[in-house]
Amino acid sequence: MRPTGKLHLGHYTGALENWIEQQNLLQPDGTRAYETCFLIADYHTLTTSLDTSSVYSHTIDMLIDWLAAGVDPEKSPVFRQSQVKEHAELFLVFSNLITTARLERNPTLKEQVRDLNMDAMSYGHLGYPVLQAADILLYKGNVVPVGEDQLPHVEITREIARKFNSHFPHPSIGEVFPEPAPKVTKFSRLVGLDGKAKMSKSLGNTIFLSDTPEEISAKMRNAVTDTLKVRRNDPGRPEVCTVYSYHQRFSAPDTVETVEAGCRSGSLGCVDCKKMCSAAISDELAPMLEKRRYYEARPELVKQILHDGENRARRIAGQTMAEVRQAMHLGELDA
Repeated sequence: MRPTGKLHLGHYTGALENWIEQQNLLQPDGTRAYETCFLIADYHTLTTSLDTSSVYSHTIDMLIDWLAAGVDPEKSPVFRQSQVKEHAELFLVFSNLITTARLERNPTLKEQVRDLNMDAMSYGHLGYPVLQAADILLYKGNVVPVGEDQLPHVEITREIARKFNSHFPHPSIGEVFPEPAPKVTKFSRLVGLDGKAKMSKSLGNTIFLSDTPEEISAKMRNAVTDTLKVRRNDPGRPEVCTVYSYHQRFSAPDTVETVEAGCRSGSLGCVDCKKMCSAAISDELAPMLEKRRYYEARPELVKQILHDGENRARRIAGQTMAEVRQAMHLGELDA
């Protein structure tokens, strides 16, 4: 994730809970199903802003949210992209394995240009899926937990892996890189409180993981519902209601059924529906809020977790780049 500060529900349902599920998934014999690495993509912030003055503070805020949500630094190294130099090195190699025309066809890039009203694009912004490919393949990722908007980037990563393996077979291990598969969550695009787009801090339509129950309740009161349900007894259409979509994720199945039936019949008003939804969200976030307070009170521990993760990441990245150079016949000396 890019370090843009505190995380919201969209980050949680779109990626973070998927990460934690994979981190903790066990095989039948009790061993871990995956080795997981979690990247703080601070270089990627340059694609949309050259103001890096808040990157470090945003990094710490985001990392605390990760830890509060269940990322276990003993199981999963957490680290900054900028502190592992091999990311930039592998990005340089990969930049020569893909055409600009292919990158310009990236639908996610087109959406970003539209949403940010960009008049011009930097070379780095055009090539950021290539840096993402380096981020993934440097650790030989087999599975990439992503939101559905990132699926085109995983496909670009697969294409680059195939091209590298084809052009540069390693003399002893054969293919250096796997072709990673995406893993998408069911609720990968959580709509914002305004009902118009996915949750985004820039649009101000978010509920943060660090919000208190009171803050969640206040925000939920302004959430968009069915525009045709004006009065309490009016029958509603839950399928078009933002609040109902939150119920589907955060409320118990019997509550979801009650809400749907009450909305359609008109017996459940929007105010009560929102109160029920606020309570369900607050209940799920309560343990995270408690853990967040723990880490906020221990900044040196958070920094140590970050530094330890970066040391572990450097060891993995260094081994991968040694294999890359061997496969490319770079750095060899005549006998």
